[in-house]
Amino acid sequence: MSRSLVFVAIGGMLGAIARFAAVEAIAVLLPFTFPTGTFVVNIAGSFVMGAAVGISERYFIQADWRIFLTAGFCGGFTTMSSFAFENVTLLIDRYYGTFAIYSAATFAACLGAAFLGFVVTRP
Repeated sequence: MSRSLVFVAIGGMLGAIARFAAVEAIAVLLPFTFPTGTFVVNIAGSFVMGAAVGISERYFIQADWRIFLTAGFCGGFTTMSSFAFENVTLLIDRYYGTFAIYSAATFAACLGAAFLGFVVTRP
């Protein structure tokens, strides 16, 4: 097994644990029909991904640590499959307005967060 795979595996495990804990905590704090936990986690993960790439360009960061943060931690932390299933559930339950807002807001906010993370950390 290559060193990079170990970094991805450990980062992914830590990201998945962080995602689970964050989504659970947010659901307790903000118990809405809107999937707030996944929404917040996807925005935060997008920012961290952008920042990791920006920091990597600004400072020398070994490739293994960049892979740990991006493919590993952010890959395990962000929740595209949860996002997709939550949208299916919203559609099945006929929450069409919530579906539209959640889909559009997640796309725009995650794109903006990734861009912001990159811009504020690059040289």
